[in-house]
Amino acid sequence: MNDLTFLGLGYIGAGVGAGLALIGAGVGIGLVGKGAVEGTARQPEAGGALRTTMIIAAALIEGLAFFALVICLLAVMNFSMPKSPAPAAAPAQTAAQK
Repeated sequence: MNDLTFLGLGYIGAGVGAGLALIGAGVGIGLVGKGAVEGTARQPEAGGALRTTMIIAAALIEGLAFFALVICLLAVMNFSMPKSPAPAAAPAQTAAQK
C-alpha cells in the first residue's frame, strides 16, 4: 500500500471510530436517563438516590467516550504510519583514518 492510501484509511477509520463512540455514549446516557426517570415514576421517594446513581453512571459513560475519542485522535495523527527506510549511516572513522 502506498502512503496516501494508508493515510486515507487511517482518517476513515478514525472518523468511523469517533462516530461509533459518540453514538454509543449518547445511547448509553439515554438509557441511563430513561431508567432513572422510570424508577422515579415508580417510586418517587427514591428519586434522590436514583439521580445520584444516574449522574455517576453518565460520568463513567462520558469518560469512556472521551477515551475512545483520544484513541481516534491518535489514529489520525498516524503514529503507526510506516516510515521510509533511514539512509545508511556513514562508516565511522577510526583513529588511523584521521
